[in-house]
Amino acid sequence: MRGTKFRLVRVPVRTVAVLVALVAPRPAAAVDPFEIQVYDGTANAPGVPGLELHVNDVAAGLTTAPSPELAQNHQAHFTLEPSLGITPFWEIGAYVQTALLPDGAFDFAGLKLRSKFVTRPGWRPNLRLGCNLEVSWLPAAFEAARWGGEIRNIVAWENARWLFAVNPIIEVSFNGDAPSFAPAATAVFKVLGLASVGFEYYGDVSDRAHYLFQVVNFDTTRIEVNVGVGEGLTHSSNALVAKMILGYRLE
Repeated sequence: MRGTKFRLVRVPVRTVAVLVALVAPRPAAAVDPFEIQVYDGTANAPGVPGLELHVNDVAAGLTTAPSPELAQNHQAHFTLEPSLGITPFWEIGAYVQTALLPDGAFDFAGLKLRSKFVTRPGWRPNLRLGCNLEVSWLPAAFEAARWGGEIRNIVAWENARWLFAVNPIIEVSFNGDAPSFAPAATAVFKVLGLASVGFEYYGDVSDRAHYLFQVVNFDTTRIEVNVGVGEGLTHSSNALVAKMILGYRLE
């Protein structure tokens, strides 16, 4: 039998380094720790302002982070989100972010501006679509790239008993890094017309960070409350995160 001949293929060192960087897990939890929320394709009515307070606590998290970022372990995050309906399908908003650090220091943690477009109310029975565009500036202690953006697509289906929503998210940084894919989704069952219980999922494919939250929601004409506890599903995730969103419509 004739022997098989092997030929050595030379691969440039730079190519190897790039491949390793792409497949190796990084010690970061790129899922947004300031806004843990799945968009459901709704928007404020024209001229109607709203205000939300996001409170997220990393009860047990990663103790290391790539410099100059701070490790998220025992950080608490407080974010104010004002919003305003412009048309039946267009809403604008902002995020003013702050953080309470483990040593007791209270820091400004960045600003985000967003513009959300959704299908008009009644466009399709039970189905809603949308897209949220966002630009952000964060101090280096909370995001090394500092300037970034987000394209959040929205698909939601809702009836009298259930709500399902999926947010395929593309996160970009303005320092030349490759975009990352960070999906989010929710499935909740409605109880008594004012409350719902279910699950929320958040992930980041590049950083291999994945979370599953158990959530309870309360929703009245003017007030919204979302409370949840999430567990990290991978070594690149924070182990335990608690969150709460308090929302008020100023109709």
